[in-house]
Amino acid sequence: MPLLEPDPASLRPAAAPGAAPDRVPGRRAAGTPERLRADLIALLGAEKVRHTISDLVRHASDASPYRFVPQAVVVAENVDDVSAVLAYARDQGRHVVFRAAGTSLNGQAQGEDILVEVRRHWSGIEVLDDGARARIRPGTTVLRANAALARHGRLLGPDPASALACTLGGVVANNASGMTAGTTRNSYRTLASLTVVLPSGTVVDTARPDADARLARAEPALCAGLLALRAEIEADVELVARIRAKYEIKNTNGYRLDAFLDGATPVQILRGLMVGSEGTLGFLAETVFDTLPLDRHTAGALLFFPTLRAAAAAVPRFNEAGARAVELMDGNTLRASVRVAGVPADWAGLPQETTALLVEFRAPDEAALDAYERAGRAVLTELELVRPVASVSNDFTRDPAVLGGYWKARKAFVTAVGGSRPPGTTLITEDFAVPPARLADACTALLELQSRHGFDTAVAGHAAHGNLHFLLAFEAAKPDDVARYAAFMAEFCRLVVERFDGSLKAEHATGRNMTPFLALEWGPRATELMWRIKELVDPWGVLAPRVLLDRDPRAHLRGLKTLPGIEAAADPCIECGFCEPTCPSADLTTTPRQRIVLRREMLRQPAGSPVTTALLDSYGYDAVDTCAGDSTCALDCPVGIDTGALMKDFRHQRHTAREESVAAGAARHFRAVERLARLAVAAAGRLDDRVLTAVTGAARRAVRPDLVPEWLPRMPGPAARRPPGTRRVGAAAVYYPACVNRIFGGPAGYRGPSLPEAMVAVSQRAGRPVWIPPDVAGTCCATIWQSKGYRRGTAVMANRIVEAAWGWTAGGRLPLVVDASSCTLGLAREVVPYLTPANRALHDGLTVVDSVVWAAEHLLPHLAVVRTAGSAVLHPTCAMAHLGDEKQLREVAEAGAREVVVPDDAGCCAFAGDRGMLHRELTESATAKEAAEVTGRRFDAYLSANRMCEIGMDQATGHPGYRSVLLALEWATRPGPPDGHPGPSGG
Repeated sequence: MPLLEPDPASLRPAAAPGAAPDRVPGRRAAGTPERLRADLIALLGAEKVRHTISDLVRHASDASPYRFVPQAVVVAENVDDVSAVLAYARDQGRHVVFRAAGTSLNGQAQGEDILVEVRRHWSGIEVLDDGARARIRPGTTVLRANAALARHGRLLGPDPASALACTLGGVVANNASGMTAGTTRNSYRTLASLTVVLPSGTVVDTARPDADARLARAEPALCAGLLALRAEIEADVELVARIRAKYEIKNTNGYRLDAFLDGATPVQILRGLMVGSEGTLGFLAETVFDTLPLDRHTAGALLFFPTLRAAAAAVPRFNEAGARAVELMDGNTLRASVRVAGVPADWAGLPQETTALLVEFRAPDEAALDAYERAGRAVLTELELVRPVASVSNDFTRDPAVLGGYWKARKAFVTAVGGSRPPGTTLITEDFAVPPARLADACTALLELQSRHGFDTAVAGHAAHGNLHFLLAFEAAKPDDVARYAAFMAEFCRLVVERFDGSLKAEHATGRNMTPFLALEWGPRATELMWRIKELVDPWGVLAPRVLLDRDPRAHLRGLKTLPGIEAAADPCIECGFCEPTCPSADLTTTPRQRIVLRREMLRQPAGSPVTTALLDSYGYDAVDTCAGDSTCALDCPVGIDTGALMKDFRHQRHTAREESVAAGAARHFRAVERLARLAVAAAGRLDDRVLTAVTGAARRAVRPDLVPEWLPRMPGPAARRPPGTRRVGAAAVYYPACVNRIFGGPAGYRGPSLPEAMVAVSQRAGRPVWIPPDVAGTCCATIWQSKGYRRGTAVMANRIVEAAWGWTAGGRLPLVVDASSCTLGLAREVVPYLTPANRALHDGLTVVDSVVWAAEHLLPHLAVVRTAGSAVLHPTCAMAHLGDEKQLREVAEAGAREVVVPDDAGCCAFAGDRGMLHRELTESATAKEAAEVTGRRFDAYLSANRMCEIGMDQATGHPGYRSVLLALEWATRPGPPDGHPGPSGG
C-alpha cells in the first residue's frame, strides 16, 4: 500500500547524501530477481517469501558493523520449509544464511543470497523435570525462557547482556555466554541435546537413543569422517594439549575442536560442533538445556577506582571471595552511560581514568549471602577506592532497584557508547579474553594501542573471566579511516595472541571480523582441520559462506556499513535490535530497527533514485501506519530512542494544511464529536455486526483506510448518558472519566455498574470520595490527536484540558484521578510539549494519578474484601509500562482474585485508541502469542486498565469479557451477599 497522500515525496529526504559505498544499486529497486522469486514462491507459497526491495533492505542490517543485502528472504514456519530451502540451494548452487534476532555483533545473521528468518514461527519453551531441563525453540529469547524457568527456581546458564532480544538459536550458534557464564555455564557445557537440520536435509535429534544408528544410515560418510577426524586429533598429543589449553579461558573463535575430545560417537561430536558453529554447519531447530539454580538472594556494589589498572588488579580478589560476577566499566563507558535512564547525571563529569567494577554475589539463602558479603567487605578494606561523584557509595547493597540500575548501565555498554559516537561513524564491537591474572596488563596494552592508532574508545567486560569488550568508531566511507582500522586490528590480534596467548573472540563468535586472523590464533594445523570440518558437514558450501572461514586476508573490511545521519530522534541508533521483541508490528510489517534501517537507506541514495521511490511506496503502510505508536521500543532501547514518536512525526509530515485545520476544529468542538460518537455506538448496538462491517468497509474503500475505522464484532455498547452524581464538598480527589469511558460501556452482556459508578462507589466505600466535574464532556487527554500526528489539534486540546484541570483541582490542591492508563500517560507527560508557557506552569502544579494507583495506594488499605474470584488473567497496558504502575495493577487484581496470571507473552495489544479499528491486522498480529496463552485455559475474570485495550483483547481472544480491574475491585468489596460473578455478565 503506498503512502496515503497522493505524492509520497512528503517523506523523501531533502538533502543529497554524501558518498555511500554500501548504497543499494538502482538496478535492485525491483527486489528479488524474477526467477528466484518464482522458484521460492512455487516451493513454499507466496506468504513465506519476502521479495520487495523494502523486504530485502530491512533484513540487510543487524547489530554488526556489516551490511549485506540478500537476494530473497524466506520466513520459514517449520523444519520442512528449512529442508526445502536447503535442497533448492544445493540443486541451484545457492547459499543460505539463518537469521533470528539479528543481535550478533559480527555479521553472522547476514547473507548475500537467500536469508531464512527463523524467529517469527520458532518461539516456545517446554519446562521439563520441574525445571531441571527446558526444551526451547530457537526463536525464543533468553529473557522469555528465564521468565518461564523462574517459576521453578531455575534459569539458563548463558546470560548475555542482550538477553531481552537475543534468541536461543543465536546464543547456541555463537556459544554466547555473558556476565556469569564463564567457561562452565555456557551453551557448550549446559546444552543437553539439540535437533539440527544438516545441509543435506538430514534431521538429527541428538537425544534419541538410536541417534547414531539413524545418522549412520542416513550419512555414513559423515559419520566415518567425524570419527576419522577424532582419531587424527587424539593421535596428536601436542594438538590435544593446545585444544585443552585454549578452552581454559573463554574462546569462541573457530569451530569447537574439543568436541572431538569430549564426544565419543558421531552424534556426540556433532552436538559439540554445532555449538558456536554460527549457522555454517546446520540449522538448530530445537535445544534442550540443563538449567541451573536461580539463586534469588543477591548483594552487589559499584566500586570506583582511580585507574583501569587498579580496577583490573582487584578482580582476582573478588573472584577469590566468591563473586558470581565482576564487571568492568572504564571512564568513557561510565560517562556515556548517562544516556541510560536512571544513571546519575554526575557520571558525565567522571575523569577519563576512573574505572568501576560492578561486583555481585548470589546465594540460595540469606546465611550464604551474609558470608559472601563479609568476604566482599573484607576485600574492600584493602583497596584504593575513590568517590569522584556524589552518587557513588562504594559499598554493598541488597536493594533490587539499586542493583537493577547498576546492571542497566552495564548492559547498555554497546548501545550507550555507540549512541554517543560521532555522527556518521560505524561502530565496531570486539571482545577478547586473556588469563584473568593478566587482565591488568592487557587493559594497559589495549589502551596504549588504541591511543596510538587514534581511537578514543571505551572498554568494559566480564572481568572475572578475563573477558573484555571494546568499541571503535570510524567512517566506513573514508578509505583512510578504514585503513587506520585495518592497521589497528592487525596489531591488536598479534598483541592478544603473541603477548597474552589469549582468545581473539571470547563470546561473540568468529563472525566476519575475525576470519582473517583465525590462523594467527589457532595455527595452520588446527585451522586446516576447521576447513575440513566445514567441507565434511557441508560439502556443497551451502551454509553461511565467509562467516566463520574465509581465506581472504581483507575479509573483515568487506561490506562495512555506513550510518548516514537521519532524524535526530533516531540517529543515535546502532541497530542493535533490543527494541524488536516489544514491537507490536514485528510479525506484521516492520520493527523500530527496520524503520530506521529503511530510512538510512533512503539517505544513502542519490537524488532521483528508483530505490528511494520503491522504499517510499511501501514505507507508508509498513512503517508509519502500522506503528502502534506505543513507544515501548523506547523502554527497551538502552538510550531511549522513541521510534513511535518518530512515526507520529512522519504522520504529521504527511498531513495537508487542510487536514490539520479539520483536526483542530474537531478538538475545538469535541463536545459535539463526543456526543455523536456515543450516539453512533448506541445506534450500532441495534444493528447486525455484518451490516456494520459491510458499511464501514465500503466507506474505508471510498475514503481511505487510515481515516475510517472498521466496525469489529463484539464491540461494547454505549456508556451512560451522564456520569453518576458526586459532591465537590469533602472530595479527596477529582475524578476524570476518560472520553473513551464516556463513549463506550462495559463488555457485551455485562450487567454490573459502569466504570464511573464503580469508581465513585469504591472510593466512597474507602472513605476517599471523589468528585466528577460537571463539565468534563468535550475534554480529552489529547492522545487522539497526538497519536495521529495532528499537532494543531493536540495543542488545542492539551491546553484546554490543563486549564480545566487547574480549575477542577482548585489550583492543584486535589489530585486528578484518571480512569484510563493511556489517558493518564497523556495528561501526565505527553501534553507537555504542546502547552503554552503559562499552561506548562499550571501543569507543573497538577498531580495526575492513574485510577489503579489511586485504588492500590489510597483505597485498598481502607477496604474489606468480602468475596474473591478463583482466577483472573491480567493484561498490563503499554501506558502502565511507561508509568511504572504494573505493580499496583497486580495488587488491585490480587485483592479480588485468589490467582492472578499475567501471560508471559503479554505486551502491547496495538489497539492504540482506534488503530486496531483502522488496521485490524495489527492487533491480531501483536496479540497472537498472548491470546494463545489466555485461551489455553478458562479464567473467572479478564482484567485490564484501559477500555480500548480491553476491547482489543476481546477481539484478540474472542472472549468479550475484558474489563477494568476497578470493576472487579468494586465487586470484591461490595457489602452484602454476592449478586453475580466477576465474568462479563457479573456484577
